[in-house]
Amino acid sequence: MQQQFYDSLEARSPAEREAQLMAALPRQVAQARQGTGAFAQILAGVDAQAVTSRAALARLPVTRKSELQARQQAARTNGPPGDVFGGFATQGWGPGMPRVFSSPGPLYEPEGARPDYWRMARALHAAGFRAGDLVHNCFSYHFVPAGSMMETGAQALGCTVFPGGTGQTEQQVQAMAQLRPAGYVGTPSFLKIILEKAAEMGVQLPSLTKAMLSAEALPPSLRDWFAQQGVSALQCYGTADLGLIAYETEAREGLVLDEGVIVEIVRPGTGDPVPEGEVGELVVTTLNPDYPLIRFGTGDLSAVLPGPCPTGRTNTRIRGWMGRADQTTKVRGMFVQPGHIAEVARRFPQVQRARLVVSGEMASDSMLLQVETTETAPGLATQLQEALREVTKLRGEVQMLPPGTLPNDGKVIEDARSYR
Repeated sequence: MQQQFYDSLEARSPAEREAQLMAALPRQVAQARQGTGAFAQILAGVDAQAVTSRAALARLPVTRKSELQARQQAARTNGPPGDVFGGFATQGWGPGMPRVFSSPGPLYEPEGARPDYWRMARALHAAGFRAGDLVHNCFSYHFVPAGSMMETGAQALGCTVFPGGTGQTEQQVQAMAQLRPAGYVGTPSFLKIILEKAAEMGVQLPSLTKAMLSAEALPPSLRDWFAQQGVSALQCYGTADLGLIAYETEAREGLVLDEGVIVEIVRPGTGDPVPEGEVGELVVTTLNPDYPLIRFGTGDLSAVLPGPCPTGRTNTRIRGWMGRADQTTKVRGMFVQPGHIAEVARRFPQVQRARLVVSGEMASDSMLLQVETTETAPGLATQLQEALREVTKLRGEVQMLPPGTLPNDGKVIEDARSYR
């Protein structure tokens, strides 16, 4: 079992798993209420010892990323020094929190001191990574936690990690050719770029046979392309707030839920669980004592798949990422929110309305900021481009339009990409 599964938790009977999760749930609710200022308010009046079932959990409020961001902003303005997490973390600066990260917003995320804090070793094991492998990690090591998430998971497996990060494609190819890593972790789009650059340079990468991909959709056509290059690619799903949520197995039939989270799928805009198989928003309760998020709304859509995984793992499977419950979207591994576009527009009184269109095919997506304005000076477009990059950390083009051009449909972000 230790070779096929990461640990014995993956083979628990569903009844045993549910009983153990529900036994841990009241402790986690109590920890959140007693250890954090935010949940002391959000869960005020809740009897933690009575939250021993999914029905009881479903009666608790959903905390969404927008509230997390609002509380963090308020804490940075009015809270005590060091409370950058809006009262959601139980740890402060020091040995219990060796790192802190920032995602666009900005949102700050703590990393605790426990080995494999983000629980990524389980996903990497399912993708075939083993002790003694060299892992070429092309997730970002700057600001966002993705690089550390994968590095700490790989190290927990006994792997050695090369911190490739993003960019510098030719140097990435050279390092792969010389170090001969067993596998890659990063976004699917960057792996495609690296493999295409290797072919252009005439460099063979025979050691690279497996990949753990995340932060972007992995369409079947791109997975097949990787297979043609000799790379078996699996994916996982996680967030900077929660760590690993679900991971793919060699069966490639949905994603198996991680053993350290309680997942609900609710009707978007509510906290009401939907019937099994119905598409809804993923709401996650983590068992992390350092950052005990209770019913955290991810904003991502998915649905439960019936039946167990063919590999013998007994946890619930979901269909994977199926879009956003709101207009927030992911571009090149980074979240872009309607608030980001509003922030750009607020900086320029000349802009009357703004809309971001994300287009192209996966692995080559692009952003176009459409703005309604009577300003015709060319300098405004350049300033808007700079502001868009500063706020979202991504490059995009700008299109100036006369007032009344954009559709009156309430959309701030339009995802016009092809996922086929």
